[in-house]
Amino acid sequence: MTHAPLPAEHPGFRTDPILDGEVVRLRCVTESDLPALLPMLRDPEAARLTGSHDADPDESQLRDWYAGRRGQDGRLDLAVVERTTGNVIGEAVLNEYDHHNGSCNFRIALVPGSHGRGSGTEATRLLVGHGFEVLGLHRISLEVYAFNPRARRVYEKVGFVTEGVLREALLWEGRRTDAAVMSILAPEWARHRGHPEAPAPGTP
Repeated sequence: MTHAPLPAEHPGFRTDPILDGEVVRLRCVTESDLPALLPMLRDPEAARLTGSHDADPDESQLRDWYAGRRGQDGRLDLAVVERTTGNVIGEAVLNEYDHHNGSCNFRIALVPGSHGRGSGTEATRLLVGHGFEVLGLHRISLEVYAFNPRARRVYEKVGFVTEGVLREALLWEGRRTDAAVMSILAPEWARHRGHPEAPAPGTP
């Protein structure tokens, strides 16, 4: 069975969703979130893990960027908010929307000190679920570098599957590093809803 492509200007990307989990809430990122996100955007380790060669971005340019995140065509930029404190601890993004094929890229980053609490895993499940169940996407993909096994494990817990390797895709401080290409498809999400390791109903 073939399906018609999604609309080029998808109305779902122009909404301001609020996605609630047990640990985090996702909502549209705004210019006022920049002070909370600056430690992440200027963290050398975060730059290495994401392959960003600009570890000291200009604050005025960042302010303009975040001021224009609402109502974008083909992307959703959401702040990751810790529910117990109300603190913004990162951002989760669907971008590179391909309406012909019903696909998007996914990325997530957390501020230093926010890892290891399940926030990233839950935020990933929330936004990936929104992509499939509300936006009607068929495929969500990402790339993760070989020196970031923690992120890869998070993606695997949510149901992303490794498709292949981009060999020596990143040159970082004189060393070349592979990137794994991972994806999750709508039928897979419908089967496990972000919990691929959970036992099937009725399994002892």
